[in-house]
Order: sequence, then C-alpha cells, then structure tokens
Amino acid sequence: MTAAHPAPSRRSRTRANGDGTVYQRKDGRWEAAGYVLAPGNTRKRVRVYGTTRKDAMTKLTEKIAASNRGLPIAAADSTVSAYLTYWLDGVAVHHIRENTHTRYAASIRLHLNPGIGAKKLARLTTRDVRTFLDGLRTTCQCCAQDRDSVRRSCCAIGQCCGKRLSPLTVTYVHAVLKSALEHAVREDELPRNVARNVKTTTPRPRRFQPLTATEARRLLHAANSDRLHALYELALRTGLRKGELLGLHWEDLDLDGGTATIHRSLQRTRSQGLTVLHTKTLASERRIALPTECLNSLKTHQERQQEERQTAGTSWTDYGLVFTTPKGKPLDPTNLTRRFRRLLHGAELRTIRFHDLRHSTATLLLEQGVDLVVIKELLGHAHIGVTAGVYAHVRLRLQRQAIETLGSILGPTDAPDDPPNAAVVR
Repeated sequence: MTAAHPAPSRRSRTRANGDGTVYQRKDGRWEAAGYVLAPGNTRKRVRVYGTTRKDAMTKLTEKIAASNRGLPIAAADSTVSAYLTYWLDGVAVHHIRENTHTRYAASIRLHLNPGIGAKKLARLTTRDVRTFLDGLRTTCQCCAQDRDSVRRSCCAIGQCCGKRLSPLTVTYVHAVLKSALEHAVREDELPRNVARNVKTTTPRPRRFQPLTATEARRLLHAANSDRLHALYELALRTGLRKGELLGLHWEDLDLDGGTATIHRSLQRTRSQGLTVLHTKTLASERRIALPTECLNSLKTHQERQQEERQTAGTSWTDYGLVFTTPKGKPLDPTNLTRRFRRLLHGAELRTIRFHDLRHSTATLLLEQGVDLVVIKELLGHAHIGVTAGVYAHVRLRLQRQAIETLGSILGPTDAPDDPPNAAVVR
C-alpha cells in the first residue's frame, strides 16, 4: 500500500521572525504586513500593497530597513510633522543632494511644521493646504518666526515690517509638500495627493540685466591682467555655471581638439566643505566646443599654473583642477564672487551677479540669431522650454525688431514692384 504524501505547504518558504508576512488578497493584489518603529518609541503593524509579491515585499522591506535605522514610520494616523520627518530623513535623503536636503529641511522647519505640522496626515485636506499657502503669502515672517524678540525691534515692539515670503519661496514650500505627500500615495498611506489640487500662481522669473556687447568687451579687457582671466573668458563665451567652471579638471579639456567635457561641479556642502560632485542633471553633462580665444587663454593659464606650482613647492596640493588658489586648492565660490565684484568695480561696470554672465552669453547669442536649440545644448538646460522661458524678453525684443523691419517694407514708400514669379511663402 502506497503511503499518503503530506499535503504541500501553502507557504513557498519560511520567513524569518520580524520579516513580516505576505499573501495574495482576493482582489488579486498582494499584501505585506510587519511591525516597524512608530512615533513615541512604540511598535506598529503596517500594511503595504503591490501588484506583485515582489512589489509588496520591496515596500515592506524599505519600511523595516528605515525602522531598523531608528527612523519612526509615519502612518496615515500620525501628524504631518511626523511624516515629513520620516520622508526627509528616510526617503528623500537617498535621492537628493546634501544642499537640496538642507533647503528641504529649512522649508519644513520654518514653514510646514509651524503651519500644518500638527494636523493628522489622513485628515489633511485641499482647503488646509490652500489656507496654509495663503497665510504664507500674507503673513509677516518676522512676526511668524519671532525673529525680532532678541533685538527688541520691528514686530517685537508692535511695528510690523510686513516682511513676507517671495512668490518663488511659497512655490518652493508647496513643491516640498507635494513631493512628500506623493510618496505617501505611492506607499498607500494616502488615497490622493491633496497638495496637487492646490494651484499656485506661477512666480515671475527673476529679473536680470545681462551685459551688453560693449560692456562684455570692457569686462574681458579689464580681466586681461587677472590671474583668472581664462575663467572669465569661459564664463562669457560658453555660459558655464560657476560650479561647472570651478569643478573643471584639466583632463576634461581637449585643447588640441578644442572641446570641453562638462560633467562635474564644485559645491560647498555642510558635511564635506568644498567637494566636486556630478552635475545635477543628465542634461547638464555635455560636450561643448571652445572658441579660439578660450583655448589661447587656457594655454596661458596652464603655463602660469605650472609657474605657481614650482613657486609653491611642497605646499602645492594637486587636485587636477583648472582653476585653483596659488597653492593648488579649490577656489571657494564665495571668494570668486568677491573677486568678480572687484573686477566689475575696476572696469567701472554696474554690479551684476556672476550668474548673469551666463545670461549675458545666451542673450548675446540670441541677438545674433543663433538657434534656440543650439543655446539650450550649450547651456545644458534639461528642456528647451526652460531656455525659451528664461529668455522670453529677448525673443520678444527680436520679434519687435522683425515686425518693425516688415513695417518698413510694407509702409507707404516708393518701393519697387515685386519681382515677377515671386516665390510663395509657405
């Protein structure tokens, strides 16, 4: 007689204690559940869902891993403040730069937590978000953050200065909230992102005053005697960002072929100080052609750097950077800004930001009729809409010039008749 075989186990494998459970629901979705750290140093059972077993287990594993690092999970019944803490230090920190993380943290600490941090995440409504943003636009920040209590001035003595947030800052705070709530939706903590239902006014682009062609020539002439002359040449003739210029290595340059590869940027971070990072976006990684003037100034700069290396001797620190201090160390972006202002003053030019050199490059190219796509690739913009939006005022001026040119042709003048068999414009 054949022995009866035991019925196969419903579980395909045994999970370790603390790993949670996973099973398929009647509606076809997969559900995973496990215990994680919750606010108040307590343990809470959470459930996550996915279209596949792997999807559900991945979500649960992420929550358990954050819990093991000491980060309390913020479920829908927790406060907005608790969830923002979890999202910032457990999720966003792995996907954004340190300086971006610092700005996010400031927005949460100064605005989001005081405004809506005490509300329950599950009960947050579109009206709550709209009311909060309207308050940011109209409330004096000195009063809201009690900035003047120590100095006993302004709001502290009953004379409100009316210092309100700029529309750009309000939009940034709104964007941080939307990103956090979007992650809550992806983790099935919320059914929808209520912050996305609030429409904010598009802030006006920051006004800038680029250099004219005459002013740009005066600047380059004044920079001839500066040890960073090659840097100013590159900034004005190629539109590179300050961080891209300071993060440029000699190995990134092909002086014989006349090209430069842009894929690094020098930034100051709170934890590491001056450090070279990858460019912020893939679009910023690009290969650009260098004009003859830049090639000549770079070769001269290379010779001068070799002399500085010999003068410095053992105190020279070799980072391979193109633009350094006289002892080979990276240039601080703040110090470069100070040098640039002194250069403007010496050339008797109006004060502009260093970043306005980049705007000057694009503006001058547009006025010379260079195609917008070429300018977009040179500047490293992610989308051509960014280029078109930033320089809309230039395009409007060019349109006006074109219309006036057409008006002079169509005006009541003694213009000759059209030539026979004129081409049809389509």
